[in-house]
Amino acid sequence: MARMGGIAAKAEALLGAGVIATTPVAGGDTNTAIRLRLTDGRSAVLKTRPHAPHDFYTSEAEALGWLAQAGGAPVPEVLGVAEDCLIVSWVEPAKATADAAEAFGRALAVTHAAGAEEFGFPRDGYIGLAPLPNKPAATWTEFYATRRVLPYLKVAVERGAMTAEQAAPIEEVVRRLDDLAGPPEPPARVHGDLWSGNVVWSTEDRAFLIDPAAYGGHRETDLAMLALFGIQHLQRILDSYDEATPLADGWRERVPLHQLHPLLVHAALFGGGYGARASAAAEQLLAGTDAATS
Repeated sequence: MARMGGIAAKAEALLGAGVIATTPVAGGDTNTAIRLRLTDGRSAVLKTRPHAPHDFYTSEAEALGWLAQAGGAPVPEVLGVAEDCLIVSWVEPAKATADAAEAFGRALAVTHAAGAEEFGFPRDGYIGLAPLPNKPAATWTEFYATRRVLPYLKVAVERGAMTAEQAAPIEEVVRRLDDLAGPPEPPARVHGDLWSGNVVWSTEDRAFLIDPAAYGGHRETDLAMLALFGIQHLQRILDSYDEATPLADGWRERVPLHQLHPLLVHAALFGGGYGARASAAAEQLLAGTDAATS
């Protein structure tokens, strides 16, 4: 109870409104999430964790604002932020519907099309608890190799999450990345960690994006992440996206390429079978390319 009182006091100081009720809600493994009911009639969510890096929540707040500026897929409004917490507007959850999925596909295409100045982001961020280097690069292939694949591959191997033999096909993918990446595209405004848990289906029959790791990247990365751990009505999302903004030829064959980064992040953080899955994705990509050219 004392802790909840401290959270309420923190929220009141940031929001300038009284808190009349606090309720714990599911917030994943990274944060403690508390629903706040405010005296002005609003509901909000406060996210916090002990000993968070000093820029952990300010970087998320900046990413949410950047995605909101696109005018595409909606995000919760940032109501307050400090080094130890982030407060955003409450999204009332609901079941996913086919209509909402179709609208989400179109809205995500708008977000991506808003673009970015370069591949990367002005500040580094986080994906889960893992640091996310975002120093810009001249091309997507350079950015993906040096900021996404190789750093997490190194950590996964060092932590014993995968062997040198499992790492070998991923290293081969990096060497051949310019040939495997498909036609060049301009930087897209991507969410960066778009698994199903970061999509909240709302009572407004819309899908909201939460917990971004946003940067200027490749739009196929977000779509591949949606497919990696599964999301309701995935095909409806993909079809409406492709109708709104057609995807480049061969995008389906490139899905394993774009799944390498999240798989390596999971291998570095959690171990388990994620290292083997990343290696298998690289082998699938290489086998498909070799078969196409033979």
